[in-house]
Amino acid sequence: MVAAPWEEPPFDPAILLSALPEPVLALDRGGAVRFLNPAAEQFLGVSAAALRGLLLSDFIVASSPLFGLVDAVWRDGGSITEYDVMLEGPRLPTRAVTIQGALAGDGELLVLSLHERAIADQMDRQFTHRNAARSVTAMAAMLAHEVKNPLSGIRGAAQLLEQDVDDAARQLTQLICDETDRIVALVDRMEAFSDHQPLARSGVNIHEVLERVRLIAQSGFARHVHFAEEYDPSLPLVHGNRDLLVQVFLNLVKNAAEAAPATGGEIVLATGYRHGRRLATRNGGRPMQLPLLISITDNGAGIPDDLKAQLFDPFVTTKRNGTGLGLALVAKVIGDHGGIIEFDSQPRRTVFRVFLPVVPRDIPSGDRQDSLGNGRNDTRR
Repeated sequence: MVAAPWEEPPFDPAILLSALPEPVLALDRGGAVRFLNPAAEQFLGVSAAALRGLLLSDFIVASSPLFGLVDAVWRDGGSITEYDVMLEGPRLPTRAVTIQGALAGDGELLVLSLHERAIADQMDRQFTHRNAARSVTAMAAMLAHEVKNPLSGIRGAAQLLEQDVDDAARQLTQLICDETDRIVALVDRMEAFSDHQPLARSGVNIHEVLERVRLIAQSGFARHVHFAEEYDPSLPLVHGNRDLLVQVFLNLVKNAAEAAPATGGEIVLATGYRHGRRLATRNGGRPMQLPLLISITDNGAGIPDDLKAQLFDPFVTTKRNGTGLGLALVAKVIGDHGGIIEFDSQPRRTVFRVFLPVVPRDIPSGDRQDSLGNGRNDTRR
């Protein structure tokens, strides 16, 4: 007796979607729900049987930015990701989520996936960074008044004593001067968080920024590191402040260089254009497009798990003599640009990704630079 040939069972995508831990919904062109997985049932607090066939507007408030994302996906196709979307409904408490939308099924279905914890919480912290930075600013103002002035007197007194003491005592007076200078420098760094002045922005060639950062790094703190550059030569200009962006990426590269091993250390600087990256605004305005991606990757030991959630908070550091202000300042400057910063870290691969806006079309042509030069450093070393 000849055994019947084995036949592969028919593939059902719903089986895979049902196994995903993140909520997933599928809508038809009329806006009706055609599928949702168990995670979506739990997230929405309603069974699939009750929701299937209902319109999205039946259980999500009409003012939700979700509808703008859905319209954009139907209109433009492709995939769109929107961060920090406030989602609420008659039975759904307000929750901040990241929503990814994409067409499926020959363009007849729109699939929505919701990410509430890992990415959304990270994006939500982008807004708390500003509040934390303001607290640091207030503290710096207090320190400037209550600490810097007395320190100036202490340093002056130490310098006067230095003229009439022996060598052993002169070492102590020098120590006093050095330590007062160190404290003043720390307060000055904290004062950099002040955000009272509006950010002066223009068209910035991000590759020129990264090239300057690389040259500074390789001439100093990153002599032991091999740099690789993976640049997209077709990028438009960043809408930003050149000096502040140099400061941001210099800080990120310095952290990467310090994390990289003394032998075989490598840092990869990369740029790219990512369609569909948007950040919802808290006032319900039009979402900000963030298509420009700049990433810094190192092959160091990685970030300890217990520090990841607070990595951008002031005074959090893994360095023995660190102040914990560097990444907090990075997050503030990126936030002031309207951008976002995120990271992934595991042993031998830590990646910081910065998403920034391009120069708006209504910027006068005199404020633009020649974007054709934005990819002149398209090299791979």
